[in-house]
Amino acid sequence: MFRVPLAWLLLKNEPARLLVGIGGVMFAVVLMLMQMGFRDSLYGSAIMFHSHLRADLVLVNPQYEYLAHMKPIARVHLYESLAVDGVESVTPVYVQLGEWQNLDTRTAKLILVIGFDPAHCAFDFPGVRERYTALREPDVVLFDAASRPEYGAIAAEFRQGQAIHVEINHRRISIAGLYAMGTSFGYGGSVITSDLNFLRMFPDRDRDLIQVGLINLRPGVDPEAVRRTLATHLPDDVLVMTRVSYETRERSYWANAEPIGFIFAFGVVMGLTVGAVIVYQILFSGITAHLSEFATLKAIGYTNAYLYGVVFRQALVLAFCGYVPGLLLSAELYRMTRNATMLQMNLGAGTALFALLITTTMCSVSAALALNKIRSADPAEIF
Repeated sequence: MFRVPLAWLLLKNEPARLLVGIGGVMFAVVLMLMQMGFRDSLYGSAIMFHSHLRADLVLVNPQYEYLAHMKPIARVHLYESLAVDGVESVTPVYVQLGEWQNLDTRTAKLILVIGFDPAHCAFDFPGVRERYTALREPDVVLFDAASRPEYGAIAAEFRQGQAIHVEINHRRISIAGLYAMGTSFGYGGSVITSDLNFLRMFPDRDRDLIQVGLINLRPGVDPEAVRRTLATHLPDDVLVMTRVSYETRERSYWANAEPIGFIFAFGVVMGLTVGAVIVYQILFSGITAHLSEFATLKAIGYTNAYLYGVVFRQALVLAFCGYVPGLLLSAELYRMTRNATMLQMNLGAGTALFALLITTTMCSVSAALALNKIRSADPAEIF
């Protein structure tokens, strides 16, 4: 039977120590959840472009690192894939960082510019497909409404019916519509335009060099089988991937190649370590302060197992009392961070439950380490 009263009374007997223990667990929970939130937003935002591509297979350079820094491939290789059985259509996509300048504030920032042929449906972002006709006009772009506020109140002004003009690479551009992709750790905003408008903004670019080649297959065709065929037919300077593999590669880059992924993981470990040390000190000092009481219980017949249970229940009380306020504070910090950075930080049920599991495990490990004092409690020596 799960009994809490004795464990709770021992903790409540010293309010200052109890508050310190709850504060330690709360600190660990907040630090852990924030690091997990930043990590998840990093991975989630990194693949927003990839997950909204309308393609079965993707061609990129084998030295691909991440979206905002891609080496090109020859466009001719994309059209060569049309000779492979099962391929229905292809779409070249240009991607490059450009210099955005707000004409009102005269401030310049880098922005991700994405160009493709509007005759082909390359993305499934809401708002893009409806504006394909507008993209055929010269010097127009669709603006990412989820971009950082440093680019100006573009989305709000557009929704009010205002005509908006900006400069990208010192070329006057009109905003013809909005979509929502979101920011990433690699860029703060993005625009989508036609391939012709893209080349107008980047006049030094070779139109025969693209960043991404999209391949759509006929219905019922196995993407993996076509991928293997393309890999044998195309030269080694082209990498053929399924769209899911493309997402995985981008995620792996941020998780392994960049130190930021390690930093977030290390932050979680540090939070757990700090919380474990504080809980251990609280439990150990509590056992020491009540050592004579524990010895008395031993003397009248209570087993070590029962006393161990009391300590573990103390650890669980600290875990839950620290977890709940830590979770609530983290939810508010998520909201503040999301509004300030436009990163997609969402505290999901899976993350919250995982944090609860880790918190209870952390406190249980601390309790296990503190049990040595009870094992050494000899009633004969104490009395």
